[in-house]
Amino acid sequence: MKKLLIPRKKSFMRFALVGVLNTAFGYALFTGLSLSGLPPQAALAISFSGGVLWNFMTHARLVFDTKGFGRLPYYVLSYLFVYAFNALSLEGLLSAGLQPIIAQGVLVLPTAILAFIMISRVLTGHFPWQQSV
Repeated sequence: MKKLLIPRKKSFMRFALVGVLNTAFGYALFTGLSLSGLPPQAALAISFSGGVLWNFMTHARLVFDTKGFGRLPYYVLSYLFVYAFNALSLEGLLSAGLQPIIAQGVLVLPTAILAFIMISRVLTGHFPWQQSV
């Protein structure tokens, strides 16, 4: 089986569309929790953990056509990696003086790109720039 360095455009487009919904939900939850007085890291933890199972189902079925829950533990691990990236980056931006909602808004795109790479690898067995021939 030969691997090519070609972007998987259809998967990325579907990931982007599903990601818009998932991200809007997560960001709205983060914003609501922040505005209710929760510290930014607590709001981030709740918004990330609240979306993991929902996101697994939308990514697996709508984006990567993966059936069942066999890859869920790996998906959760990839999400924890993405969460760690997001949490550490958020802390850095907060330390630089950004407001929590603005800081998390800045991190939405880089976190989404990292998530696509990680989730694609977990749910398909290869990175998004590789394609089975």
